[in-house]
Amino acid sequence: MDKRILTQIIATIAMNGNIKGFFEGSIFKGNSKKLCVPGLNCYSCPGALGSCPIGSLQAVIGSIKYNFSFYIIGFMSLMGILFGRLICGWICPFGFIQDLLYKIPLPKIKVNKKANNYLKYLKYVILLVFVILLPMFLVNDVGMSDPYFCKYICPAGTLEGGIPLVLMNESLRDTIGFLFAWKITLLIITIIFSILIYRPFCRYICPLGAFYSLFNPISFYQFKVDKNQCTMCNSCSKKCKMNIEVYKNPNSMECIRCGDCAQICPTKAITKNFSTKNL
Repeated sequence: MDKRILTQIIATIAMNGNIKGFFEGSIFKGNSKKLCVPGLNCYSCPGALGSCPIGSLQAVIGSIKYNFSFYIIGFMSLMGILFGRLICGWICPFGFIQDLLYKIPLPKIKVNKKANNYLKYLKYVILLVFVILLPMFLVNDVGMSDPYFCKYICPAGTLEGGIPLVLMNESLRDTIGFLFAWKITLLIITIIFSILIYRPFCRYICPLGAFYSLFNPISFYQFKVDKNQCTMCNSCSKKCKMNIEVYKNPNSMECIRCGDCAQICPTKAITKNFSTKNL
């Protein structure tokens, strides 16, 4: 088995080890729930043993009138500084789900380069607007805010938390309405596009990926291209599912560091390791 797939399986199980929660239709509330996991993994997933960093960040910002925790930003920044978007490519459960969906043998769509270059900025808008600004300024009378990204956008929350909880709790089935239908629609759209396009949620929507991407050029974990060995054959760029010209920009903010480029390079000019030179 490919070691990246094996790592993704282990990470997904490790983050969602409360198996009995799926049978009981309940959310784990142990002490580990106070801690964040590195990848996008819904807090309300019955199996979740930790908290999603994006959900936690919204909760902190949404209650900023009363409290502020430097732990959330510190944890996310530490993960970004150490690994950059390696988290996206190797650890994130919802990234793994998209990888599996893309393996379904149906015709694939290659996103136009110009369109991709515009759409990739959408995730930064979502990070800024739905994760930071709306929770900060749209608050209720007692100074609390909704988790806007989780509530209105996140398909991972619908898949991992919403659907299992609704299926196992009759009381919840009696209360679902337009919002749940809206989230199901977004999930279906995400699933369809994930079958046809490689990781569309990671590319264009995910605010956690947007945050980690800011650290790609300076993180400890780096891709390097040996200019003396590189023949500019373009094999790495053709292999890259994220549409990156790897030999020109090996630490692109869009790179999820899957390592396919290093494997395909005929001269082994691409290496990956931890380095402090860019800091």
